[in-house]
Amino acid sequence: MNSYIPRTERIRQERMESKVSRTLEWFQAFSVAVILAVVIRLFVFEPFTVSGPSMQETMVTGDLVLVNKLVYKFREPRRGEIVVFHASEDKDFIKRVIGLPGETVEAKNNKILINGKIVEESYIADHVRTMDFDEIKVPQGKVFVLGDNRLNSTDSRAIGSISVSDLVGRAEFIYWPLTDLKEL
Repeated sequence: MNSYIPRTERIRQERMESKVSRTLEWFQAFSVAVILAVVIRLFVFEPFTVSGPSMQETMVTGDLVLVNKLVYKFREPRRGEIVVFHASEDKDFIKRVIGLPGETVEAKNNKILINGKIVEESYIADHVRTMDFDEIKVPQGKVFVLGDNRLNSTDSRAIGSISVSDLVGRAEFIYWPLTDLKEL
């Protein structure tokens, strides 16, 4: 038996079904976006706020840096990379990798020496000074880190070599403020 539905009623039902359908589509899209954002934040990239003078002139207090959390799951840190690491249970630091596992690191006459050879540090301004320190052997599974502002940095000279397992990740670029946007 055919049931007759007036045209206006049929149009109203179709509109209602369309609104419900669009609402569900938006909800699904929003849910997927939130899930992706959480997964990316937890496992891939993490924002980090620079605090303190230890990395001046490369970055300054208030700069927002994007940290790649995956890179050290696939390879070891490399000299010159800027890393974020757990300095304590409630504090993360950002510094530059200088010495790798098994190497010796020392500073003489404002120069860094790795295994007795001077390392060229193009990322350090000419006026930056590095106080001398005696040779230190970097243990296996650890890296030796220094701030770029060598005279005002709490780094491996004070806190020792950093375990690779304490690395949060590699700083990829400064994304805020936009005027300082740059790859690191």
